[in-house]
Amino acid sequence: MSTFPTDRHGLIRRETTLRLGIGDDVVSSAVKRGELVRLAPGVCVTATDDADDLYRLRSVGVATSARDHESSILSHDSAAAVFRLSLLHPKRERVHLTRIEPGAGFVRGLRAVHAGPVTAEWIVEVDGIRLTSLERTAVDVAMAGDFAQALVVFDRAFAADADVTTMAHLIESRRRWRGAGIARRALSFADGASESVGESWSRAQMIEAGFPMPRLQHTFQTDVGPARTDFDWDAILVGEFDGLQKYGRLLRPGETPRDALIREKRREDALRAQGIMVIRWTWGTLVRGELADLLRPWLDKLAAA
Repeated sequence: MSTFPTDRHGLIRRETTLRLGIGDDVVSSAVKRGELVRLAPGVCVTATDDADDLYRLRSVGVATSARDHESSILSHDSAAAVFRLSLLHPKRERVHLTRIEPGAGFVRGLRAVHAGPVTAEWIVEVDGIRLTSLERTAVDVAMAGDFAQALVVFDRAFAADADVTTMAHLIESRRRWRGAGIARRALSFADGASESVGESWSRAQMIEAGFPMPRLQHTFQTDVGPARTDFDWDAILVGEFDGLQKYGRLLRPGETPRDALIREKRREDALRAQGIMVIRWTWGTLVRGELADLLRPWLDKLAAA
């Protein structure tokens, strides 16, 4: 495998490879072999399976290479990628930027440039890249999506210590804009205790079904030790979202995923031994919109008790 020079962001730029005597044919061959991924004209990166990281690097590459990069900054999903905010159904077909000065937006190639202006109070710099602030980014993403997408980005922004008052004021200043009502409602339900996109999407479906809101991340004491749960209602009903990476995150030193799964089963049995009902669901449950039907009989039973 060939070695290519990278800049501070981990990007391989054509001007650098040519200066070092590495021809375009060498780079193209590495792309064909799958060693490199071409992110934008003149910008490549070492191949990775991490889609989030690839989009972040593409955003950085386009933002620092486009001829209008001095007049616009990263925003929306691209700024969220730089902040490493996980989103629900992110828009990754293009890199999103917003004009600093007043001007119309346009779509050209890999860039979707949104109309400006962006005043200085909403501009920050992360790793040398200018982008919209955390609060402005969250509101922009929320107003461009549906309720679930808005709740997800606000949950992640809360977890990253975004200022709720600033976000509320920004939404209010755009109260006549499309998406303002959705963003306002989602912000009122946002909770940084939600630990993943799947947990936030689960809560969005609970809210839209009119269910009572659960407690998040409560720790129960059991015979096998502390049992931290995703959701619970009145310490009687527990809900657990089983994401694809859940057991990987739960791994202790020296454990295998199977070890973690067995430990989780014991934890669940210990909760049931205390008379607590445990319900689990997966990403597929959310995609198919089946969570409300899964939870409703148990919540109705709880309400009638």
